[in-house]
Amino acid sequence: MDDEAVLVWLDTVIPSKTGEQLSELEKIILQQVWLGRKYLEIADFYGCTEGHAKDVGSRLWKLLSKVMRQKITKSNCRRVLEKCFRKAGTISGLFDYQVTSYSSLPVEEKELLNQVKPEDINFIGRNDAINRIDELMNLGSKVIVIQGEGGLGKTTLAQQYLYSQDFDVVLELLMAKETQNITSAQRVVEEWLKQDFQQEPGLEFGVTLGRLKRQLQTKRIGILIDNLEPALDGKGRFIKPHRNYIELLRILTDVRIQSTTLITSRDRLCEPELNITHYRLPGLGEVAWKKYFSNRGVKIDLPTLQKMHHAYGGNAKAMGILCGSILEDFDGDVTTYWQENQADPLAVTDLKNLAASQINRLENLDSQAYNLLCRLGCYRYQDVPTVPTEGLFNLLWDVESEQHRQIIASLKNRSLIECNKGKYWLHPVIRAEAISRLRDSNDWEITNYKAAEFWTESVQKIENFQDALQALEAYYHYIEINQFELAGKLIIKSRNNQWGQFLTLGSTLYRMGLIQPVLDATLHIINHIEDDTKISELYNILGDLYWISGKIHPAIEYQQKTIFLAKQALSDIDNKQNPKENKQSFYYYRMLEVDSLLSIGLYKIDLWELSESAQLFQQVINLAQNTTHHPWAEKAAVCLSLVNSYLKQYPSAYLLADECYNNIIQKHSVEKTGRFAYFIQILGQTYVNLNDFDKAEQLFSMALKFAESSHYTQVKAKSLNGLAEICRINQDFDLALNNHLEAIELLDKIGAKCDLAEAYFQLSLTYESSEKLDDSRVYTEKAIQLFTEIDAPKQVEKIKQKLLINRLSLPQ
Repeated sequence: MDDEAVLVWLDTVIPSKTGEQLSELEKIILQQVWLGRKYLEIADFYGCTEGHAKDVGSRLWKLLSKVMRQKITKSNCRRVLEKCFRKAGTISGLFDYQVTSYSSLPVEEKELLNQVKPEDINFIGRNDAINRIDELMNLGSKVIVIQGEGGLGKTTLAQQYLYSQDFDVVLELLMAKETQNITSAQRVVEEWLKQDFQQEPGLEFGVTLGRLKRQLQTKRIGILIDNLEPALDGKGRFIKPHRNYIELLRILTDVRIQSTTLITSRDRLCEPELNITHYRLPGLGEVAWKKYFSNRGVKIDLPTLQKMHHAYGGNAKAMGILCGSILEDFDGDVTTYWQENQADPLAVTDLKNLAASQINRLENLDSQAYNLLCRLGCYRYQDVPTVPTEGLFNLLWDVESEQHRQIIASLKNRSLIECNKGKYWLHPVIRAEAISRLRDSNDWEITNYKAAEFWTESVQKIENFQDALQALEAYYHYIEINQFELAGKLIIKSRNNQWGQFLTLGSTLYRMGLIQPVLDATLHIINHIEDDTKISELYNILGDLYWISGKIHPAIEYQQKTIFLAKQALSDIDNKQNPKENKQSFYYYRMLEVDSLLSIGLYKIDLWELSESAQLFQQVINLAQNTTHHPWAEKAAVCLSLVNSYLKQYPSAYLLADECYNNIIQKHSVEKTGRFAYFIQILGQTYVNLNDFDKAEQLFSMALKFAESSHYTQVKAKSLNGLAEICRINQDFDLALNNHLEAIELLDKIGAKCDLAEAYFQLSLTYESSEKLDDSRVYTEKAIQLFTEIDAPKQVEKIKQKLLINRLSLPQ
């Protein structure tokens, strides 16, 4: 959407509503925020202070909220204004009209645009419903289930209500359309915390719910849980795999929180322990139908319209489907349409039947559009709720490209597909009918294959959370057609990422915090895969997943399995005669071997099994140094220097550390990427142990900068903890404590148990150095407890020995 077009529109709407005009700074703030700029950048651009820009911005959001009659903030302004602008453009043929210059519009369209109330165009006839929800909320209801058959407009009502209120944040959960695809309550809450509150979930669901509850107690939150019925059994209770939703709803019904939750469902929710209010949504009235049809140019015959309204119970989706069909196939003549379709209207009063009849009609009138509609049923519309235009093109493999847009337009005109800014999705009932027909056709397998192919090719580089989810979407299509080998190939497919690395999808996803989805996906397919190449790399990924989760011993077992398969393959290569193939295979399996050895070495450090760790790092160096795998030797050298410093082998540690330091500084000056950030902070810790605090601080600061720019939380926390140690040594206890506590908060959020235990221990040492012995004791006990849970007895022994030494050194 063009920001200039929206500004032109606002320049006409705001004066007509308030008599005010936007100032130059307000316009600049709007333009810059539209582009994702921060207030400090805006202030520099305009030439004012950051505080002044914030004050003017605050007044701007209040003004826009008043004009648009819904909450507008810096974070949501683009989305809300685009929505209002789009709705304004649907009047009198302005739908999809790209306004680039207000002055170029005809006079009558200018007047129409000035008079429009954005919420009146596609949301009509629901004032009574909104008033009823308000009444229920005023009577103390925290969670309301808006109940009714498909297509009544439950979702539209809930969204309109929530986004028109003064909420700080509105959270939406689009429940999966099929039971087997329902997202767990734990993952839903984790995504809310991470994406909407910038908080990390806990390792346990109860802890995660507690963190959500704290957010709900301090902020006004609106929540929409849409299309609940797939999660309910025949008695209206949550099915066994998803009973955790009861715990979520128990939090949401707590009278002490500030949230309002609306649930849409065809079925009644019958969980007796939950304090839930139900509201049965009626169909739209005749007046609403008349207004809707009139606004879209249908030739109204009131008696006919009344019969249609009665036959379909005022169903909102039926209204849209009928209107599209009348306009497309009967030139807007409602009477002629009804003469042909009124013979058995009661047979299609249910929206599913109506959808079936409309799809049957589409099949007769436009077989190519019908095929596309059925194929669109394969998309999940869940983690990635919409599909771009290219995703539709990809399903038209048997149609000339010149016809693609015409076929899509055919579906749009019949209201059989939803569309917003080039993104498409199917209404749940339409999708259910479409996927049912697709499963029964000969296109089922090839459609899922094409869909998977599209999602895979649509993401060339993973730079953000949405890219990661979109890349993973192909996995679910392969599973649908039992293509486990292809699903495995997808997880180990490598791409460039935001850290300047070329990593597998699985590795990239868990670094971004998507641990459980990748773990579930990998475990689901691992026993169905026969290709040892894929199995060995999947084991490698599983090792890291278990390590990040704090399960170090299973992690080591998976890496050992990878090494076994890699060595077996390397042995087989010696017996082959194809030099080119041998070279490629040798590189791949040697890479797996040294990477797994390096990983186990890191795991052993967390277990404080330092001698074994040193041997593993030396083994990596011996295998990789001065070969095509030399980067692994460089990483192992960094790790070995750290282990040597822990073992007090200072001469070798110094020599190795300085060599690594020069390599890293040289690479940084050339690459300027954060792909070695994890190992940079390891080298920083080495220099702390060697008492070279200038280099240590330089390296920690470098790693911290990389981590903050790429959201690498673990590296940020470990760097802060290292900087805290330096501050403690310099007796700057206040700064040391601040860094420690920030690191602990970050590590606790991501559930990095070993790093958290070490951070607790370092904090206890800082408290001890500052003579706060009670606090020191508390965090020492926390460190011991965590290392005990991890089954790292040598770490526990290390802490106890340190405590004994410190006590003996105290004056008697």
